[in-house]
Amino acid sequence: MAIGDDAALQLVISLHRLTRSLRRSATAGSIQLTHISVLALLTQRGPSRIGEIAQWVPCSQPTATAAVLGLESAGLVRREADPKDRRASRVLLTEQGTAALTDVARGEAQVLARRLTALRPDEVRRLVEVEPLLRRLAEAGDRPVSGS
Repeated sequence: MAIGDDAALQLVISLHRLTRSLRRSATAGSIQLTHISVLALLTQRGPSRIGEIAQWVPCSQPTATAAVLGLESAGLVRREADPKDRRASRVLLTEQGTAALTDVARGEAQVLARRLTALRPDEVRRLVEVEPLLRRLAEAGDRPVSGS
């Protein structure tokens, strides 16, 4: 089944609004949104160079550098020499960084759980059933998504 551009646009807008409101409600000053994005990307992609982080977030290289410096000073990431090019460095997630990201996700999940009480049980069930599809879309990246 094909989805029209308008329906896809509305879905994107709703997903952005939901994500933004969950982060705003759950994090309330604990970790900056750019820092959350960097931690999430390092969790997903593993050790990465600053340029790669800037590309994936997306943000400018100076913004990525500033985010990494802040995360590094908080002990959430560390740098090491890139084994492919010793002149460059890679950014790695620390155990503390993993724990911080998990705490943020738990906070967002708690806010979402409270909001789900406003829905009927059948609506909650439908949302939960959609999660594997959303994960597949997120993991697809630039690859075409195959049908079921």
